Amino acid sequence: MSFTGKYELQSQENFESFMKAIGLPDDQIQKGKDIKSISEIVQDGKKFKVTVTTGTKVLHNEFTIGEECDMEMLTGEKVKAVVQMEGNNKLVANLKGLKSVTELNGDIITNTVTMGDISYKRISKRI
Repeated sequence: MSFTGKYELQSQENFESFMKAIGLPDDQIQKGKDIKSISEIVQDGKKFKVTVTTGTKVLHNEFTIGEECDMEMLTGEKVKAVVQMEGNNKLVANLKGLKSVTELNGDIITNTVTMGDISYKRISKRI
């Protein structure tokens, strides 16, 4: 199953509490909470390019399944991570105390990021 496509955020859960927990400033949280971000994914075999545009903020990460890479977090910090694929529709990454699971089902992509006992969930639809 190919992840390639553009996805628009449809809904999110626990945005504010999760962003506070990872240390995002309140002004950025308030600016970002109502913006419908667009995620663009380009998959070429095991190589991925992911660009998330939220208003004027653009987050860009590239990785190859199973290989260590540098990933930029929402806070702007760059960390080392390894992304694994489970089955043919799930990407799992552990980075600096966070676990990110991205699952594709048809035209719906669900991303759940967990830190300790706080989870943040985003549901986006292919456009």
